[in-house]
Amino acid sequence: MELTQKYINELTYKITGACIEVHKFLGPGLFENVYHQCLTKEFQLCGLKYKSELEIPISYKGEIIDCKVKCDFLIEDLIVLELKSVAEIHNIHRAQTMNYMNILKVPKAILVNFNVMNLYHEGQETFVSRYFKQLNKI
Repeated sequence: MELTQKYINELTYKITGACIEVHKFLGPGLFENVYHQCLTKEFQLCGLKYKSELEIPISYKGEIIDCKVKCDFLIEDLIVLELKSVAEIHNIHRAQTMNYMNILKVPKAILVNFNVMNLYHEGQETFVSRYFKQLNKI
C-alpha cells in the first residue's frame, strides 16, 4: 500500500474518533494521565498500533543529548498525538507538538485538549509537516 495524504487523513479520523469516544465516556476535568490510559485501551479496541510515552532522541550539533523528552503517542509510526487537559491551549503546546512531529519526521500531529465541553469543535488541532506535503493526495 502506498502512503498517501488520503491514508494519513483517514488515520487522523480514526484517532480523533477514539479521542471523542474517550471524552464522551469520561467528560472534561480529569488529569491527562486518565485520558492517556483510556486511550491506550481505545486504540487497542480500534486495532491501531501505537507507541505510548515514546522517548524522542534529541540531537544537538551531531550528538544525542541525554535528556528525557517524550511524546504521548506515536500512532502507526505516522502521527504524533499530544494530549493536554488544560484550561486553554497555548502557543507553547502547539510548538511542543510541532517539534515532536518534526524531530520524528512524521507527516502529521494532533494536539488534543480534553478539558473542553466539545472535543470535536474546540478541543483538537492538527498540524502537517513537509513530509505530508510531499505525499500523493490520493
